[in-house]
Amino acid sequence: MRPTRGRFGRAARAAVLPPAPAERGPVPPAPAAPPRVAAERLEPEREAEVARLFSLHYTPMLRLATLLGADDPENIVAEAYYQIYRKWRKLREPGSAEAYLRSVVCNLTRMRIRHLQVARKHMEPPPSEPVASAENSALLRDDQRVLIDALQRLPTRQREALVLRHWLGLKESEIAAAMGISAGSVKTHTSRGIAALTQAMEARR
Repeated sequence: MRPTRGRFGRAARAAVLPPAPAERGPVPPAPAAPPRVAAERLEPEREAEVARLFSLHYTPMLRLATLLGADDPENIVAEAYYQIYRKWRKLREPGSAEAYLRSVVCNLTRMRIRHLQVARKHMEPPPSEPVASAENSALLRDDQRVLIDALQRLPTRQREALVLRHWLGLKESEIAAAMGISAGSVKTHTSRGIAALTQAMEARR
């Protein structure tokens, strides 16, 4: 007996055979982990890494803010650590945290100095010199104060380039990343800063 053909045969096969893969419809994706669970997994790592950064780099960052001319370096550095804690998940690599921290300290100090310059133009009488904290004063020896005073009179970019190069010992690429400029601009600011600082120091002799 010949197998059934025609409409009846097709209907019979459809009744017993599973549908073709194209007829089954899309397979729903596996459920992703809830954002809250991912955040909870991140917390211990973030806490430990930020604590390590604080232990290793707080004093160098405080010195950096001081040499850049911040009148409140402790607050500048505290704000920098708060920002890196808040934006920890956005850092591409954990090893980039120190470079990011330097960049934030430079930016915050630059903004603070600009704010003070604007504020002092509208203040009468002129404000007295800021009183340095005991921790801040301990970072600066008496024999360094003349040099620091001359350094802080330099233009902002020259001061930043010199501090990052000669006080922190960074490479040109690291300085460029911290200042947000090109390596060529770093060379220019460093060269001009050294010339201006040398002239200022010779004038005080």
